[in-house]
Amino acid sequence: MNIDDNARTELEAAAFRRLLEHLRNRTDVQNIDLMNLAGFCRNCLANWYEEAARARGLAVSREEARTMVYGMPYDEWKARHQSAASEQQQAAFAQSHKH
Repeated sequence: MNIDDNARTELEAAAFRRLLEHLRNRTDVQNIDLMNLAGFCRNCLANWYEEAARARGLAVSREEARTMVYGMPYDEWKARHQSAASEQQQAAFAQSHKH
């Protein structure tokens, strides 16, 4: 593949924006489900965004990063879309995070 760095960055950014759009539309998929299946969730994406900003000397707060990922303030998303994790979800999370 012969893609220059700028084009690669633009493609990666477009794919990331598409992922965020997809996750914003799939409010039925809970963060714990993502963690159990993929080992990351919306909060992880926000943390990675915040870390990338900090590494570049940009001041982005945790809440700002979460708002960017969720498309709204995190507390609002939780109130609208987050349900309590079932015992099965919690057990799967505990099992997958044993070290």
